Amino acid sequence: MENVTKTTPKDVFLHSLIIITLYISVFAFIALIFQYVNYSFPDQLQYSLINVFDTIRQTIASIIIAWPLFIFLTWLIHREINQEPAKREIKIGKWLTYLTLLISAVAMIIQLIRLVYNFLGGELTLGFSLKLLTILVVAAGVFGYYLWDLRRNFTVTKKKVKIIAWITSAIVLVTIIAGFFIVGSPTTQRARRFDEQRVNDLQNIKSEIINYWQKKQVLPTKLDTLTDTVSGFTAPTDPATKAAYEYTTSGNLTFELCATFQQASLDQNNTTIRYIGIYNEPANAWKHNTGRKCFPVTIDPELYKLVPEKAAAVPIK
Repeated sequence: MENVTKTTPKDVFLHSLIIITLYISVFAFIALIFQYVNYSFPDQLQYSLINVFDTIRQTIASIIIAWPLFIFLTWLIHREINQEPAKREIKIGKWLTYLTLLISAVAMIIQLIRLVYNFLGGELTLGFSLKLLTILVVAAGVFGYYLWDLRRNFTVTKKKVKIIAWITSAIVLVTIIAGFFIVGSPTTQRARRFDEQRVNDLQNIKSEIINYWQKKQVLPTKLDTLTDTVSGFTAPTDPATKAAYEYTTSGNLTFELCATFQQASLDQNNTTIRYIGIYNEPANAWKHNTGRKCFPVTIDPELYKLVPEKAAAVPIK
């Protein structure tokens, strides 16, 4: 009996890995539900849709990898216990189970503190309540299962464990599927990333055009004119089609940049300031729908002083 119940390196590996995958799955699941709440009940003072979507993708990826691995490892350990019932009593399993309960308790307490802190800072009451409910339900599930697992008759309750595994897996699967309805398919995400690159390109082109005007007191006739072998700047092209962006002038101080987008922009009501070079502008200045969109720009000579004027004011030594 002593040889059978002795803890082996394999036991340490399996039990340690199962705890790690559980941690990842549980906290990714909580974070995912939090983002669903943020998406369903948006608070412009707290959250950005872009950040919400990024977090949803990260947590879904974590669950897709960690949860099936957790289920597989649990099945593997239970199979070994069925073959060698004495393994049920190995110390590493019980030590890690209690360690799991300890770490889970500490993590849940920290999450609750953060929730209350955000609530006191003005977070929506409904969002706070739903997140609080999520933590309480998940914590009750984790603690309830492991406390029951420590006391249960292993040979009698096999069917209950399978039922629990199927129910929790179904909940996880439904939660993941809901994420795809919110953020879209990988194809949709790829299209959105192309659009983000287009906006970034247009912002850089705009900055270079203004720099050009400041130095030469005239707008460039075409985007190729912006090519600078010293700074290394070359006007970017559409990341998907490689076609040049549209650029037209309608006066000495007015020009227009156009691009064709595949998705409507996120956070269209967001007025957060973005820093583009030395120029500040609201993020919604680049909002767009699907299809061709042009962005008119008028240079304010009082705001963007001509470089020659600045240079003339500096005495030459």
